[in-house]
Amino acid sequence: MMASAASTSMAATAVFSPRFAVYSAPNRRCALPYPPLPRVSVPVFSAPLKLKEPKRSSLLQVKASSSEDTSIDANELFTDLKEKWDALENKSTVLLYGGGAIVAVWLASTLVGAINSVPLLPKIMELVGLGYTGWFVYRYLLFKSRRKELAEDIEVLKKKISGFE
Repeated sequence: MMASAASTSMAATAVFSPRFAVYSAPNRRCALPYPPLPRVSVPVFSAPLKLKEPKRSSLLQVKASSSEDTSIDANELFTDLKEKWDALENKSTVLLYGGGAIVAVWLASTLVGAINSVPLLPKIMELVGLGYTGWFVYRYLLFKSRRKELAEDIEVLKKKISGFE
């Protein structure tokens, strides 16, 4: 009886040994199963593949052209920027405004990230934005007379900003 149990145990070990990897630690042994093998399916084609050429539309033709008028020379751009920079009287003010703009963009992105992390607040903000967009379209863009009013308001704002008013 003991011999048959031992042979059965050995047979079971022989049958299961390919499926289990044995990890040997210094003082203990652990049997871990192998991960399942991925199934790879190979398509069988009865005829060779023929690639179709894309249809070429004669309605839309794009031609490349080189024009001396539209090319931008990097050296010319840098010289223009250098001339404008040298013409400025308050360079420190420009640098201060530029630095302030960079800080404002960073602060705004941090604020938007914080708002986005609150669970319900982004959806509420989307609704507020959609509501304001609807109001703006109704107030300024729907009717011709109101579009003219908007254009006049924009011109007044441009004059205020540029200092010509």
